[in-house]
Amino acid sequence: MENHYHPLPYTTLSQNVALQRPEYNLPLKVTLDDPALSIMTDLRQTIPITVKPDVSIDIANEKMIAYGVRLLLVTENSDTLSGLITSVDILGEKPLRLTHERQITHNELLVSDIMTPRKKLEAILLADIETSKVGNIVASMSLFDRHHALVIEKGQAGEPDTIRGIISATQITKQLGITITPSNQAHSFAELEGALNSVA
Repeated sequence: MENHYHPLPYTTLSQNVALQRPEYNLPLKVTLDDPALSIMTDLRQTIPITVKPDVSIDIANEKMIAYGVRLLLVTENSDTLSGLITSVDILGEKPLRLTHERQITHNELLVSDIMTPRKKLEAILLADIETSKVGNIVASMSLFDRHHALVIEKGQAGEPDTIRGIISATQITKQLGITITPSNQAHSFAELEGALNSVA
């Protein structure tokens, strides 16, 4: 049988060739009445950045800087969540306290030492996100003393739940167009809600 398929030409790679990553652009601006999905980073469209629990926090911090994120999901393997670690965790008081208590250097602290373990994480169900507005999320997040919340999609019969998305206080303030000065920095969603109410 005659082959009608011709080979394609090859090309060389340039010195600055880079990897293409999925593009998932949230709306630039939202209001409190917009759908809650408009502030959620959807992990079906954006690859989450992960780190192992036995990695040093300095390496985790470098990874955040390299990827331009403030949160890393901590995984034992590619699918199982152990917890999460944020830039606030790394740059906060806990590392200083632990290095003093253990008489070790900052570089010796591991992600597992300061991460928030899975059992202490707050999450919102995707089904609730899909029927809510941005204002509902802001009000709900006031119950958490975190800068981020995970969105859980319930598994079908016999299948495990999955992390479907991430909601970030920083992302919400950007999309709502609110400027919070350093003297009025929102350290929790309760403070973010107060800032929103002051400009509403």
